[in-house]
Amino acid sequence: MKHRIVVLGAGYAGANAAGRLARRLHREDVEITLVNGDPEFVERVRMHQLASGQHLRPRPLRDLYADTGVQVRTARVTAVDVEGRTVDLDGGTLAYDTLVYALGSTIADHGVPGVAEHAHNVAGKQAALRLRARLSEVEPGGTVLIVGGGLTGIEAATEIAEAHPDLEVAIAARGRVGGWLSDKAQRHLRRALDRLGITVHDHTDITRVEPEGVVTGAGGQIRARVTVWTAGFAVHPIAAATALEVSGDGRIVVDAGMRSVSHPDVYAVGDAALAEGAGGEPLRMSCASANPMAWLAADVIAARLTGRKVPQTTIGYSVQCISLGRRDGIIQRVTADDQVTSTVITGRTAARIKEMVCAGAAWSISHPTMMMPSRRRHLAVTGAAETGLLVRS
Repeated sequence: MKHRIVVLGAGYAGANAAGRLARRLHREDVEITLVNGDPEFVERVRMHQLASGQHLRPRPLRDLYADTGVQVRTARVTAVDVEGRTVDLDGGTLAYDTLVYALGSTIADHGVPGVAEHAHNVAGKQAALRLRARLSEVEPGGTVLIVGGGLTGIEAATEIAEAHPDLEVAIAARGRVGGWLSDKAQRHLRRALDRLGITVHDHTDITRVEPEGVVTGAGGQIRARVTVWTAGFAVHPIAAATALEVSGDGRIVVDAGMRSVSHPDVYAVGDAALAEGAGGEPLRMSCASANPMAWLAADVIAARLTGRKVPQTTIGYSVQCISLGRRDGIIQRVTADDQVTSTVITGRTAARIKEMVCAGAAWSISHPTMMMPSRRRHLAVTGAAETGLLVRS
């Protein structure tokens, strides 16, 4: 009987994990099923571009995994039974021997009333398309307010301002917009925001979202025809409803090899996992974390199933990439534990680098071993392999 590997979610983490597993394991020995709610791979790092009106290249999952041995199943996950080793879908049930959980994240509303009812977001394709349609309806001079001064908020604000110069764009942040960046990067960011005519509301806490704007912690109002919420991420509640050990925010707690600390037949990658990175700090929810987490998890699973040495590595960072529209950007050099340094690249060069990074992230889905030699190996363990029982094939 083949060893059944089920990968939940085809974002950057899940899509890379499935493809890399298919190139590490012999297809006669394994059955790899990738479950995703959308039939296409969605470039989440480009959702602000989609929302602003740009067209993105379609990437059907079945085409990406043609002739790889990965079976693509378009369905939504409704529940996971980690004791019975099954996954409930809106179209049936899947059994697994090894599970890779990569369901990702959505927006975090932080308990602020009105976010769900009145705010748009760019956390997924359908949400971005809804925002795109709404922006096309706003009359010239109407205000679009971005709530959140992090990477997503900055990119959404600058992209919308550049694509819709007839609209008034504003951005509000609890702290300072881009306040974590180095001094040089912050100066460039402020120049870009000024150039695009974006109004900045620093140190502004939003306590309620209304149909025509927001209410601030100081009791004031910011009027807006459209509010876009980018104030952080939250994971889907499915993992927390299982017997898996999860963190306070619902992420699956994993060891250095992305393996669940409570259920050894479950691995978690991407936003859904709480993993330790360089410096002992948790890896942040990002594409920069998702890809290396997926590569490591796939290599660890393959090593355990084929009886080879389990790889050990520590995931760290090198840069933070921020697009400021299509012709400007910031490449902020960071330490392995994600602390900013004084090294910064800005302007058109940074924009080109950011585009290369985004294109490379999508390219990695079809090239999950990053062009390194790959050999599909036969299993050295049974379907109960994760218990450690070795059976030579």
